[in-house]
Amino acid sequence: MFRYVFLFLILLEISLVGSLSGAVRKVEINSRQILLEGRGFGSSGPYELLEGSVLFGFDPAHPANDRIVDLKLAPRNTEDEVEARANLVVLKPADPDRGNGIALVEVSNRGGKFSLSYFNRAMDRELVVNNPDSFGDGLLMRQGFTIVWVGWQADVPRGKGLLRLETPVATDLNGETITGLVRSDWTVDEPEDTLPLSHREHIHYKVDDPAHPDNVLTVRDGRDAERVVILREKWHFSKKKQEADAITLENGFQEGKIYELVYRTRDPSVIGLGLAAIRDIVSYAKYDENSLFPARHGISAGVSQTGRFLRQFLYHGFNTDEEGRKAYDGMMIITAGAGRGSFNHRFAQPSRDGHRYSAFLYPTDIFPFSSQTQSDPETGRSDGLLAHMMNEKSVPKVFYVNSGYEYWGRAAALIHTSVDGKKDLEPLPNERVYHLASGQHFVAPFPPEDKAGFTNERFLRGNPLEYKVNYRSLLVRLADWVSKDDTPPASAFPRLEDATLTGFNGFDFPHISGVDSPQKAHNAYRVDYGPRWDRGIIDHQPPIVGSSYPVLVPQVDAFGNELGGIRNVELRVPLATYTPWSLRIGYAGGADEMIDFWGNVLPFPKTVEEKAKTGDPRPAIKSLYPNRKKYLEKVRTAAEDLAAQGYLLPEDLDYLVARAADYWNWIFGSPDGP
Repeated sequence: MFRYVFLFLILLEISLVGSLSGAVRKVEINSRQILLEGRGFGSSGPYELLEGSVLFGFDPAHPANDRIVDLKLAPRNTEDEVEARANLVVLKPADPDRGNGIALVEVSNRGGKFSLSYFNRAMDRELVVNNPDSFGDGLLMRQGFTIVWVGWQADVPRGKGLLRLETPVATDLNGETITGLVRSDWTVDEPEDTLPLSHREHIHYKVDDPAHPDNVLTVRDGRDAERVVILREKWHFSKKKQEADAITLENGFQEGKIYELVYRTRDPSVIGLGLAAIRDIVSYAKYDENSLFPARHGISAGVSQTGRFLRQFLYHGFNTDEEGRKAYDGMMIITAGAGRGSFNHRFAQPSRDGHRYSAFLYPTDIFPFSSQTQSDPETGRSDGLLAHMMNEKSVPKVFYVNSGYEYWGRAAALIHTSVDGKKDLEPLPNERVYHLASGQHFVAPFPPEDKAGFTNERFLRGNPLEYKVNYRSLLVRLADWVSKDDTPPASAFPRLEDATLTGFNGFDFPHISGVDSPQKAHNAYRVDYGPRWDRGIIDHQPPIVGSSYPVLVPQVDAFGNELGGIRNVELRVPLATYTPWSLRIGYAGGADEMIDFWGNVLPFPKTVEEKAKTGDPRPAIKSLYPNRKKYLEKVRTAAEDLAAQGYLLPEDLDYLVARAADYWNWIFGSPDGP
């Protein structure tokens, strides 16, 4: 059996001061292990796992770092640089010459790792070197990628094995403490005694003075209802694990209410260094002759929060490093919709996002939305996602990949329509836009079990439409586009010109008994964060809300499944209606609003008799397919067509047919059915 001396833990320190990698100053590897006892992954051979940290030193005077808010106010080392340290994890071919020469840098979502789950179908997200479940079917390794994870987010919880970036605190020009306003909000779905200041257990900003008059708590009955100030003597800051990390309210917090706290805080971290860290780690891989994980090309991947991060990365022009070189050759921006986020402003909270009925009005869904520069007809402002690139030669090749949920919950249509919502925009030559029709924000576990209060017990919350197969193929196609200049699959998204994209009032969902379709979708607004927002400082907390941008969503077919985009086998050979949205049925407040991230699956009636009994407008399954065998034959034909278009890998056809068989068995309770 092929073995390496790297099986034992070592401490390897490589000092790189003044190296060609720009801001990378030191890489420390404290664990280096071979995977699965040296098992090979096709022509790529065995892989190894490196774990350690990286020290960055950023030049505050360099133009490439100008957009980092408060960088010039951060403490410096003896080299006049601002330092930050990040966790580092790398999976790489043990023999670099056997890889494909591409570093896939995953921008980790809230400190975790998604690549092996999304692209390898791994069952376990923990990297355990001798556990096959950690590596799935090995697609990334068989393709020869080097997979890199580096901490970029400063507010990730400590002590949970998560990737994070240790960032400095800014002070004013006299070295004095900086204070400012920060906001927390909560949609309370059941009675609570205390509410945490943090979001999703992330590290929150400290309360500067618990008695400060700027500390204001409000309550409202709904998303757009009037805020009512709660008397200061009725609530107070409380302590669970550290000083002032929660609030309590006399008689508790009521279910069905929305609470919002604005408080004065201090000591802003230089959050925008995360953007530079993601830039410089790939420059180190590509350009440093001493790199421990060398690469010829770099692709970044981000999902949800970190897809939005990559849109911010582009908008702030970070794809050119301090030496003027292109950082990433390609980007796969997944389920980000038209959003960006709190990734580079004073007192930013990167974990915060923004939804229809939670986390309200953080700087997420804000103009500009499209890569092309456009003028907002109301404000007169002109801007675009690529308008601030330092070097036009640094523009990467980009795949924007969104599920149906992002059209309902993240204003995704604005990335490929005009600001006024009246015409389609074609993607730029360096872009492809893909809509995963009818998918919810993530692929739900199968089989789903949440009845969600539906009167028909066969209708369930949790949409299992399987679109990770598309991610697998699209990543391979992006790699071929980057490294070989092979033409990638055509963009596939709903359009106004063919009526597959519609104004919200034109949405034509079938009238299925017991199912209400949404009467509201998430809005992107013109929002005023204050006079210093262009410098990355928020003065208006909460912000002042102006008019809404147009709301456009994919139209549906007679079955209720979305048109336009990549229509996977579940829609081409349907057994059910797959909605990317789900209403807040069963919750105390906002029952007519959408729940974050989730969709529904609504199986068709099984037989003609059941259809007649229920009055369901959709066809009976047995009228579409006489038996399971014929159904699966149609599924395979549909999958082969998707593979021919480049949206599936041929190796995934059997998996999809087996998945389709599971759908049939789940609905009928057996392979044969009634």
